Amino acid sequence: MLSINGMPDHIHIFLGLNPIIAISDLVKDIKRASNNWINDKGFIKGKFEWQSGYGAFAYGKSQIEQVCKYIINQKKHHEKLSFKTAYISLLKLFEIAFKDEYLFEYYD
Repeated sequence: MLSINGMPDHIHIFLGLNPIIAISDLVKDIKRASNNWINDKGFIKGKFEWQSGYGAFAYGKSQIEQVCKYIINQKKHHEKLSFKTAYISLLKLFEIAFKDEYLFEYYD
């Protein structure tokens, strides 16, 4: 684990990943374990559950410090730029094709 931080509507987890581990399996395991922990502890009324989607981006060793700082400063960053705008910017930066109608169903 290199860095982790969350906002009310999303979380960033920055970690080194062995290439034999599928990102989808890792995300599934993180979501399952955190769902169970949050629900077992009773932190919220009702049942907590993560959304079905996720985003994953790869960075090089030379970018570790910069990405960690970005994650640590999430609150300040999102005062200037919404999560949706920042996420779409990342998709474009990484040249990931997407369709607006499949993003952010919970937003207006």
